Amino acid sequence: MSTPPPGRRERNKLQKLERITAAASELFDRHGIDEVTTQQIADAADIGTGTLFLYARTKAELLLLVQNAHYAEAIETGLAAAPRADSPLDAIMTLIDPVVACNRRQVENGRSYLRELVFGDPEEPHHRAGLELIQRLDDAFVDVLRTVPGVDDRAAAVLARTISAAMFVTLSSPLNVSAGDDALSADIREQVALLLR
Repeated sequence: MSTPPPGRRERNKLQKLERITAAASELFDRHGIDEVTTQQIADAADIGTGTLFLYARTKAELLLLVQNAHYAEAIETGLAAAPRADSPLDAIMTLIDPVVACNRRQVENGRSYLRELVFGDPEEPHHRAGLELIQRLDDAFVDVLRTVPGVDDRAAAVLARTISAAMFVTLSSPLNVSAGDDALSADIREQVALLLR
């Protein structure tokens, strides 16, 4: 039994969401979250601000919406490439590197996104979706870590959370604002290699 195609109302809602996401993404990339207003996003998406607030109540929720879309793509890229890696360390870094690039697309947006994930309302839908993405990445780490001799399921789960913590602290640290993607990836790789010893 096939699912019927969405009706006109649902298609309109999806199209508005796509326009909002595209408009917010472009404006946030160009100017950073702090320099963009919700009115500018509504104007760029060709909708009213009242309509915008039906999809995201705050600018922080808009950032979550946008960054979640970018993170989902980054995670897919890593998941597709990881099985071809030569070692567990390389596989973990194949999962991490696209996330680093995604987070550094606009540094302050990336740092703000991570702050929202840590300190935001976990019941808010965009926040919950972001946490689900992080869990998806942790699950991918667990799958890789299970291939390491001597690492059982429990240890793999703890190591995965530790790797995520190391990655997110490295990405959000004010000390790394001006660091390049390669330097951050090398730093994270060194931390992961130490954890895998």
